[in-house]
Amino acid sequence: MGRYATGNSETGIRNWKVAEVRVTFAARGADRSSAVEGLGARVQPAEQALSTDGVEVRSRRMAVNTAWEDNRRAGCRAQLTVTLRVHRIEALEGLLDALVGAEPESLHGPSWQLADDSEAVVVAQERAVADARRRAEGYAAALGSRLGPLQSISDTGVERPVARMAAETGGGQPNVAELGLEPTPVTVSAACTTVWSLLD
Repeated sequence: MGRYATGNSETGIRNWKVAEVRVTFAARGADRSSAVEGLGARVQPAEQALSTDGVEVRSRRMAVNTAWEDNRRAGCRAQLTVTLRVHRIEALEGLLDALVGAEPESLHGPSWQLADDSEAVVVAQERAVADARRRAEGYAAALGSRLGPLQSISDTGVERPVARMAAETGGGQPNVAELGLEPTPVTVSAACTTVWSLLD
């Protein structure tokens, strides 16, 4: 006879490895050429920060579209989204200051990530199984039985949520030092469902 028991675990890892930042610049012009030219002028002040030691440009994606207002064509709009990875925390504050100072359309990040979460996943899985066993032992005791051998186990998923903080763009002299953007723990979660036999 079998009894089901679920197990869950969350493991917080404080040793972050990389921070990811995504920034979008945009400009408008009478035509596509002028929109792209304006976009280049908008991005140029941030270019030096993008080449800072410890900052990796993961991707650059540009889009150029016709702009519309009140169902009428109103020139063109060019947009560039840059995804960055920061491998040195001491470079992060200067990078964000430079990006905010360039007046981007939007800035998202930093989001803290693990370069390799395999060790954290193993720890979370071990804790999930231990949690499932404790629950099963409680069920067995409530029935006046003892927990027997494990009959089956199924992995119901590993979650790798990313710890995020958003830096908002705005007017005034850029300074992100007071925004509390220090690294935060990255949590890896594991869950399983187990089936055990019961002994008299």
